[in-house]
Amino acid sequence: MGGQKSGGYDFAFLDSGTGGLPYIRRLRELLPSARCVYLADTLHFPYGEKKRDEVIRLTFEAVSLLLALFSPRVIVLACNTMSVAALEKLRSRYLQAPFVGTVPAIKLAAARSLNRKIGLLASSRTVADPYTDALIAEFAGDCEIIRRGDGELISFIENNLVSSDRESRIAAVSPAVNSFRSAGADTIVLACTHFIHVKDEIAELAGTEVSVIDSCDGVARQAASVFSRISSSGIPEGPGSGEFYVTGFPEGKTESYYEELASFSGLLWKGRAAPGT
Repeated sequence: MGGQKSGGYDFAFLDSGTGGLPYIRRLRELLPSARCVYLADTLHFPYGEKKRDEVIRLTFEAVSLLLALFSPRVIVLACNTMSVAALEKLRSRYLQAPFVGTVPAIKLAAARSLNRKIGLLASSRTVADPYTDALIAEFAGDCEIIRRGDGELISFIENNLVSSDRESRIAAVSPAVNSFRSAGADTIVLACTHFIHVKDEIAELAGTEVSVIDSCDGVARQAASVFSRISSSGIPEGPGSGEFYVTGFPEGKTESYYEELASFSGLLWKGRAAPGT
């Protein structure tokens, strides 16, 4: 199976795996008649453990594939790692469609934190990226930022999203949450989209005195706003659509695994997206 140009899509969502699924789901709640497509660059997961130059190169390749196959009107980088490393370069290189990025919600966290101690939970690439440093300097210069790159938790979510139970998810998030609580953080920023899948467990373990912040609603609303600015006709009326593609099947993963993920997210499974399909 593969992508087909059928008049283009209103929105395309890109992530290395399952992280961006809550973002496309939220956008479709806001705009039920939108035509949406989701591409997971599963062949190159995880992005968060790669060098910055490699993240940029792979993101450019994935965006080129999106544009060639789906002709989206708005592209959402539903991945913090891609966004902090490549967003500015993408906007200068690709002019066919506007980009909406997903970056750590440092500004919101700084506004919310009372004791000025903020836990930043992200990929290793994101916590070390110069873009993240700049966000902290601009919006949280008076805060102590406790940074944690947690590739192990990202991998757990990517590989166990559908099959895991509450107990296993609590066990998976415990090391991160406990480290932030020990440091006295009163706010935790979920700066990898994967973590939204376990936000409830993180919030439960953190306790009611700790705020857990993500960017899902804000990004979805920004994407809808961007679309309204560039579209004279608006979203077509009638039923919308949501399609799910991957770039390939990593070792140990079958097509049925991703088909189950698509169903879990309310999307139509479409298979592998590749040039020429």
